Amino acid sequence: MRELGDIIAALYKPLDYVSKNSFANLEIVKGLETHVMNLASQALSLPLDSEKVSFVQELARNFTGFDSLDVSSKKIRVMDSLRVLERIKDNNECPPSLEKKVPMIEFFKKRKELSTPIQFMKGVGPKLASILKKKGINTVEDALYFLPRKYEDRRSIKPISELQVGKTETVLGEIRDLGAVSYKKNRRGIFEMIVGDESGTITAKWFVYSHFKNRFKKGQKVILSVEIKVYRFQKEIHHPDIEVIKDMSDSLNFNRIVPVYSEAEGLYQKTLRKIMKNIVDRYSDSIQSAIPSYICLRQNLTELSEAIRELHSPEHGHNLSDIVSGRSPAYRTIIFDEFFFLELGLALKKKGVTVEKGIAFDITGENRDRLIKSLPFSLTKAQKRVVAEIKEDMRRPYPMNRLIQGDVGSGKTIVALISALIAVENGYQVSIMAPTEILAEQHFSNIQHLTKEFGVKAVLLTSSIKKTQKDRVLSAIKEGNIDITVGTHAIIQESVEFNKLGLGIIDEQHRFGVIQRAMLKRKGQNPDILVMTATPIPRTLALTVYGDLDVSILDEMPPGRKPVVTKLYHERDREKVCEIVRKETEKGRQAYVVYPLVEESEKLDLKDATQMAERFQRDVFPERKIGLLHGRMSYEEKDNVMLAFKEKTIDILVSTTVIEVGIDIPNASVMLIEHAERFGLSQLHQLRGRVGRGEEASLCLLLAQYSKSDDARRRLRIMESTADGFKISEEDLAIRGPGDFMGTRQSGLPDFRVANIVRDIKVLQEARKEAFEVVEIDPNLTDPSHRYLKEILKERWKGRLELAGVG
Repeated sequence: MRELGDIIAALYKPLDYVSKNSFANLEIVKGLETHVMNLASQALSLPLDSEKVSFVQELARNFTGFDSLDVSSKKIRVMDSLRVLERIKDNNECPPSLEKKVPMIEFFKKRKELSTPIQFMKGVGPKLASILKKKGINTVEDALYFLPRKYEDRRSIKPISELQVGKTETVLGEIRDLGAVSYKKNRRGIFEMIVGDESGTITAKWFVYSHFKNRFKKGQKVILSVEIKVYRFQKEIHHPDIEVIKDMSDSLNFNRIVPVYSEAEGLYQKTLRKIMKNIVDRYSDSIQSAIPSYICLRQNLTELSEAIRELHSPEHGHNLSDIVSGRSPAYRTIIFDEFFFLELGLALKKKGVTVEKGIAFDITGENRDRLIKSLPFSLTKAQKRVVAEIKEDMRRPYPMNRLIQGDVGSGKTIVALISALIAVENGYQVSIMAPTEILAEQHFSNIQHLTKEFGVKAVLLTSSIKKTQKDRVLSAIKEGNIDITVGTHAIIQESVEFNKLGLGIIDEQHRFGVIQRAMLKRKGQNPDILVMTATPIPRTLALTVYGDLDVSILDEMPPGRKPVVTKLYHERDREKVCEIVRKETEKGRQAYVVYPLVEESEKLDLKDATQMAERFQRDVFPERKIGLLHGRMSYEEKDNVMLAFKEKTIDILVSTTVIEVGIDIPNASVMLIEHAERFGLSQLHQLRGRVGRGEEASLCLLLAQYSKSDDARRRLRIMESTADGFKISEEDLAIRGPGDFMGTRQSGLPDFRVANIVRDIKVLQEARKEAFEVVEIDPNLTDPSHRYLKEILKERWKGRLELAGVG
């Protein structure tokens, strides 16, 4: 008689072979049902414990009627059976999973409990509910995922005399004295509190304190937590978390690892802790994982409800440093869960796009090659590679969904025009949508210039054109008399009807919401979509967050481009900076000067474009012609200014960030950015990209104020050290964080409560792999082990799955 180990090996080998060879050997697949059922029968005749009997019976169920299943269902059964074999072999039980434990009625009941409004929870009510809403807590589920921002170990508290400088410690003592203290360097004063116990005292300081200074008085017992510092040989702490203590026997706030939540005015730790404990105790079991058991096992995930409980109330045996840093198994389980449903949605969209009927373009037209030969430069290797990728997409009979990432000046526009000519030669219309009228006008001008020999009919459509002209344009587009329509968001208005839209191109895609991109796609019958950005995101994130798009990267600059030299200056260097600008203009070159504001603001002590343009003309550069450009000007005014700058009748253009994208003036060789500390890193890089477009060496001068944040200093140092847009995007992501960088609310992607795309990139990649595998073997999520995935997916994406398909 065979041993169990022999039977497992005999089962594992053919199943593993079939899964790895994509069911290529159909003869083996045909014999699997008989093979597995015979071996399962042998295993059940052995003296097995109840757990192993259950596993073997599950295997037998998987292969009952196997031969009559379609290929997709067979794949699911094989993959699930491999997980069962791993569980038998390792004797390792997977966390409870919805598909086996919770009936559908019970599932919906628990989901309904989680949607209970927070104001109906014990101790909350309407007033506290309005405060909690500001923290993003509207429901019970929101509260369960509102995890502590840190923890304090209050199991044993040191005397003040034993606190160690440089360490984060918890201080317990009585308020001996308190009040505002004025210093010469800080006119507003500092709020100081002297806290003492039997061993000594320590001074707590707050530099911003108006919101709580009346909460405390002498004689109160308080507990504080923060890093211990030293000043003039005296221990002190700055901006510590602080609570008033009334009852030392309080088990919720003492003698345990205590969670510390993000507070809001009018809602303090003890109240928040009490509310959260009540919700966790009562509702945490309603949080159930919908992720199939075989994935839970492979990824070593804990039970989701247990993970929630652990993070709100860590037990004594848990590794506190792992919990605080987000590396504990409980954290990983919640993070994986969030990422899995992000990637599952993207995988479904990608799968859906590949089966949609699209346009199979003939890519053998002549005009594209004629255009390339007519250019005064040769395409870079990167441009040729991306053009080849686009041609292959357009040739296929389903819609292209491609993102082109290219640094400032990498040649995205010509790649887009080559793509547009393919569509036009096939008798289809093209729309090109840009974020600003200036950029749209520039695209239109370039297209007219480059395609005039090919008989291409292009038109400009913006909100500024007059009604009679607009009516003529709309009529021509509808009748199919226009090949390429270039415009702003005006293109996606209801009044715009295309006769036969085949390609939609979106420039500077980060400036548009995903809804606008979906509206453009609906203007045709599954047109190809090409989106472009000069604000690169790191490649890993491009492949994961834009998981339903194919990604092309233009990572090579056109030959002859000289790098722009970037230097940081401060207010004391103003004359020196102006002299650099003067010398450049004396050589016959032009300059940009950029300001953060159009006009003077009472709230902000910043120089503005309007007044500084006047001052430059009157006092600084009287011999030069100064121009002014900003977003409040009419289209005609902006167009006239840009035309004058192109024709060199304006020497120095004073502007706001309206020139941030797309402006191409080869003779402009110097960019001066005032209040550089006020701009974001990507914005600074975009502005710098307006110069360095000619043959002459160019300069970017960053003029900053002395008072600036640490992040601002870091941004300016990075700008000086590199001109590589991809390196800058990595740094920008690190500084701003993924939420601000990606703009998830604008993108149409699910929000993350716990996960961090940068910190948790490895978990994201694992979740992506698992989600795409699920969709590959079960594209409609019809298998019983996947029946709950659909419901959770719909909740997480909140009806935005359609939008994900357009990036």
